[in-house]
Amino acid sequence: MDFLQPRSWPDALAAKTNRPDAQPLAGGTDVLVDLNFDRHRPAALLDLGRVGELAGWSRDDDALRLGAGLTYTIAAAELVDDLPGLAMAARTVGSPQIRNRGTIGGNLGSASPAGDAHPPLLAAGAEVELASAAGSRRVPIREFFLGPKRNALAPDELIAAVLVPRATGPQQFAKVGSRNAMVIAVCSFALALHPDRQRVGTGIGSAGPVPLVADDAERFCEGALAESDLWSTRAPIEESTRRRFGELVAAAARPIDDVRGSAAYRSHALSVLAARALGWAWADYRRS
Repeated sequence: MDFLQPRSWPDALAAKTNRPDAQPLAGGTDVLVDLNFDRHRPAALLDLGRVGELAGWSRDDDALRLGAGLTYTIAAAELVDDLPGLAMAARTVGSPQIRNRGTIGGNLGSASPAGDAHPPLLAAGAEVELASAAGSRRVPIREFFLGPKRNALAPDELIAAVLVPRATGPQQFAKVGSRNAMVIAVCSFALALHPDRQRVGTGIGSAGPVPLVADDAERFCEGALAESDLWSTRAPIEESTRRRFGELVAAAARPIDDVRGSAAYRSHALSVLAARALGWAWADYRRS
């Protein structure tokens, strides 16, 4: 197995062009597990850990650029105000050691339906910036996931960054597992309220072949909020509205039975998580 270790972004893109069979390696929290269990044996590893251009994040007016090398530790500590849903999700990932090594770009590249970063990025309306030596392109995150552990990257492309609108309202993330953290989610759900546009964003994890958006639930909630003029009055949301929202989120999922839970349990759990998340987020909005 060849080991490639570029020290700049142009060198990394050139290396990927020359060796499209090279497996990108960021924090290694997914790739090295697969290697240790002999699930995957690439011809080459492309270590991106020394590419400084991928680290950290920046804010430009109302948009955030999250470098592909942004770790969960940094996301949890520094994005609490700008992207609270992702910060919440980052705090539930693995152990401190995993959060120090694992990256947002690596999570996207693995394209696991259970990736914790995916639901809050879906709810926030993120785009993934993909780059090659020939140029770059942006892909809406809901189009980035093609199947279990399959993504929209071309053989010569790498993930450069994630572009996300800065939060204009409350966001929530919750997941069900055997523990609150350090566990692969049985199912997870993220919600983002966008008061500036009077829109609602959702993201479902670990309940389908890819991370999902609950379109019908979003439209229902937007209609209910607009019909009662709740965006302006900030009056409480009826329990029946929260319950129906949860039912529509569960209906959008495509869960299966596996060792972590049954499809029926996942659907029920999502319904409860979504109803609660809407209540929590709306309570935050009323207080803001």
